[in-house]
Formats: sequence, structure tokens, C-alpha cells
Amino acid sequence: MKARTRWMALGAVLLLAAGLGARALMGPGAAKARAAATSAAAASAAEGIELAPGDVARAARTELTRMLAITGSLKAVQSAVVKARVAAEVQTLTVREGDRVQAGQLIGQLDATEFKLRLRQADDQAGAAQAQLDIAQKTLDNNQALVNQGFISRTALDTSVSSRAGAQATLQAARAAADLTRKAVADSEIRAPIAGLVASRLVQPGERVALDTRLVEIVDLSRIELEAAVAPEDVLQLRVGQAAQVQIDGLADPVAAKVSRIAPSTQSGTRSVMAYLALAGTATQQAGLRQGLFGRASIALQRQPALVVPTSALRYDQARPYVLALENGRAVAHNVTVAARGDVLIDGRPESAVEITEGLAEGTVVLRGTVGALREGTRLTLGKAAAAAWPAASAPR
Repeated sequence: MKARTRWMALGAVLLLAAGLGARALMGPGAAKARAAATSAAAASAAEGIELAPGDVARAARTELTRMLAITGSLKAVQSAVVKARVAAEVQTLTVREGDRVQAGQLIGQLDATEFKLRLRQADDQAGAAQAQLDIAQKTLDNNQALVNQGFISRTALDTSVSSRAGAQATLQAARAAADLTRKAVADSEIRAPIAGLVASRLVQPGERVALDTRLVEIVDLSRIELEAAVAPEDVLQLRVGQAAQVQIDGLADPVAAKVSRIAPSTQSGTRSVMAYLALAGTATQQAGLRQGLFGRASIALQRQPALVVPTSALRYDQARPYVLALENGRAVAHNVTVAARGDVLIDGRPESAVEITEGLAEGTVVLRGTVGALREGTRLTLGKAAAAAWPAASAPR
């Protein structure tokens, strides 16, 4: 027992010596720094937390929209592929990618030498058939007169009638052959079927192409739509005419659109349904959009008036969901009842929001999730920029 007492006393002496040594090492400078830090922390706590413009929002009654997000690529509503309508050699092709063409414009020529020779042959055959018809007609007229005078029999007249009908049929066949050859000559001209821009040039002069060979692709960018695959569970909510916003890569602002068409059948394998969103015509022309660009669309499925706050303002670290409000310069917690979720438009852009049915009054200033975890009663101050900007910038409209 005495030995234990001696060891305890020795330990106390050692601890006292260590404490004195540490205080000596700190010196007067370290003590002053620690005192200054403590004073600064106390002053910061007294002043409170200064809020930025993006930290606050207003509980407002506005239109809450349930949105459906889909992705797809841009596609011209009207496009055409010019194909060879005859088998021949490409003599000229005067357009390249990016060139603008008009409907009916001559953009190239296939070698029509063979077809022109066939046309001359067909015209000559039609001329010979016309001559034979003229002879048969004169013979018929003469035999008709002779029959009336009784010099020849009725049988001879019937033979003349048949000969004239055969000559008539031969002439019609020759004329049809000439028309077909004339069409082949016309088909050797390469013309643009629609007005637009050349998207691709697929052949070069000197190549011999077969029938239906792809020569040029033309797209009309005056009307563009977003082609997107919609999941089977979402397609039942789609309706033609629903409004949408399309964010396109490379554009800062979204483009207005609406659902124009919905495919009547699903895609094999994925079972998804293709939906087509028509972009506003003036927007597509001003933005200079191109076929194939990637786009993300938000389709407004249902709209309803509601008292809403940003989704990020909801907090769930207590038994009931609540929001922190700015009241009299302090953070005050309000338990709320949450209903529908959706989006509201803020400066033309959709932002996730939630409907509040109980626990919050319209116009209350709430704190977004960017503020972080705060204790109720924390002093808060609005910075000059926040005080001036947040009512217009964050209040849903």
C-alpha cells in the first residue's frame, strides 16, 4: 500500500512537470494567438452567417409542372436522298456538302448519249408506224367506196378495217416506246427534289452508277424535331401537343418545343416508343441547329397551381420533413406536409420543386440545401447582393 502511494506521488510530480514544460514551450506569443482565435470565433458567431443569393428562396404560389426527361438527337422533318434513276456514268455533280439548293434545281448530269440514240430510233419507228397507218387508212377509204359501188365484197372491206386497226396499234406502241426513252433522257438529269442543304455527296464524276444508287442527300433545316425513345412506363403519359423545353449541346438557352408525333408501335428489343418533338421554327433558324445534334428534353406532363419551395430546401434529419426559414435574422424550423413533386420555371429554366400543403406561409424566405446543416436559432444575415437579387432571381414565376 505504501509502495503504491509512493508510485502515485511520483506520477503526480511527473505530470506537473510536463504541464509546466508545455506552458513554458508555448510562450507568450502562442498564448496571444490562441486568445485572438477565440475572440474571432466569438465575434463571427455574434455576427451570424452571411447568405449568398443562391442560398435563399421564397415560398411562392405558382404553377407546378410534372416533367418527363428524355434524350435524343435532332432530325430534319423533311429530307431526301437523290438516287440514280438510270444506270449510267456520272458526267457532272456541281454541289458539295453545305451547299444550298432549291427544289427542282439541276445539280448534276448522267451520261445520256445512249438514251438519246434510243430516243431517235424510237421516233423513227413511230414515224414509220404513222406512215403505215396512213396507207392503211387510204386503203380502207378506197375499199369503202368500192363496196358501196358493188365492185368488191364485204370481206375485202373487213380485211382493210383490220389492217387499219393493226397499223393504229403499231403506231401507239412506237409512240409509247419513244415516250419511255424520252423519260430516260430526262431521268439522266440530277435535280434536287426539295429545297435545303446538301448533307452528303456520295459519288464523284466519272463513276458509273447502277439504278437506285445514292447520289446526294439533302436536308431541310427549316423544320427540326427531336427524335427520342420513351420508356414503356412513361409513354402512356405522353400526349400530342404537350409543351417541352429542349437543351441542346452547344446552346446556352433551351429551345421551346412540343410533342408532335408518337409512334404507334414499340422498337424491337428495347420495347421503347419513339416520340418526336417539333422545335420552334424561329428558334431553329436563329440558333443554326444541325441534324444529329444531341438534345435533352423536359416534357410538361401535368400542370397545377401550388405553394412550392425548391426541393433542396427540404430537410429530413428529423422525424418529420421540415424547412429552415429566415425570420427576424435567425434560422427557424417549420415542419411541413409535402405533396406533389415537379418543376417550376425560373428565368426560363426548370428547377425541381415540391408542393407544401401545411406548415408554411406564402412569401416565407427559406434556406436552400447549399447552406448546409444549421442549428435552429443560428443568426443569419443577407449579404447586399442576396438582399437585392434573391426575390427576383429565386422566386418561382
